[in-house]
Amino acid sequence: MKAVILDSNTLGSDIDLSPISELIDQFDCWGTTDHDEVITRLEGATIAITNKVVIDDEIMGALPDLEMIAVTATGTNNIDMESARRRRITVSNVTGYGTQSVAQHTLMMMLTLATRLPHYQRDVANHRWEHAPSFCLQGHPIMQLAGKHLVLAGSGELGQAVAQLARAFSMKVSFSARPNSPNDHRPALEALLPEADVVSLHCPLTPDTHHLIGEEQLRLMKPHALLINCGRGGLIDERMALEALREQRLGGLGVDVLPVEPPREGHELIDALARETLNLVVTPHNAWISPEARQNIVALTADNIRYFLSNR
Repeated sequence: MKAVILDSNTLGSDIDLSPISELIDQFDCWGTTDHDEVITRLEGATIAITNKVVIDDEIMGALPDLEMIAVTATGTNNIDMESARRRRITVSNVTGYGTQSVAQHTLMMMLTLATRLPHYQRDVANHRWEHAPSFCLQGHPIMQLAGKHLVLAGSGELGQAVAQLARAFSMKVSFSARPNSPNDHRPALEALLPEADVVSLHCPLTPDTHHLIGEEQLRLMKPHALLINCGRGGLIDERMALEALREQRLGGLGVDVLPVEPPREGHELIDALARETLNLVVTPHNAWISPEARQNIVALTADNIRYFLSNR
């Protein structure tokens, strides 16, 4: 049996793939694969392993031996799921692999914004501390997290992990209801926003959650409130959030995700980060990349393949 991983570089060169390779007679590993190389590389393969490489209907139709697609991520938007169902190709994904890593990153963003670290780091770099009239700089008021209200959109494993860390800082934590869910009796996000000191998003991107935080929601928030998105690009309207930040209607903005990744055409948040002094943090979708999380992806993918083989 042959299995092929198309984009192992997404997992990093320091990750051990042997839990997968040990299950397979022939294991081909490619660091990256262009779209026009997919069919050739998967020829004769029973199992295709991919993170972001697209496998569409045309590709599946050209691969009669393909029986399984193992996605080394949670999202399966790069797979034509209808075509896979029609062709009886099993599609698996992995979830919960980076919970602690992403939760830690979320708290890093929260602390960075609460302490106005971007402002103070720039002040130090610009030699303002050296010329200060007293022993410290106090020009940017910081937020003490104890006693502040964290509102979370997304109450799954990741949201719960962030809540646990926030409670360790003595924060009050509330979860908002899922949008358009009549059986969810928790308060709607819009009802919680006026009370929130920090808002953090950990929900999937769906038609109901696209621009979950837009112009209307931003106007409901306190001017000192912090907004964090370590979920999916598109959960917030970045242009409106940046405008609110510039106009001091938002206290801080932290994002680990953008609607298009990598942002080869640039993005206004990246431009603002380089040119303006704002309480803004932008990280390159790396909340999940701890070695533990990446190795866990391999273990979970191996579990999926093992289950497939035992039920083949």
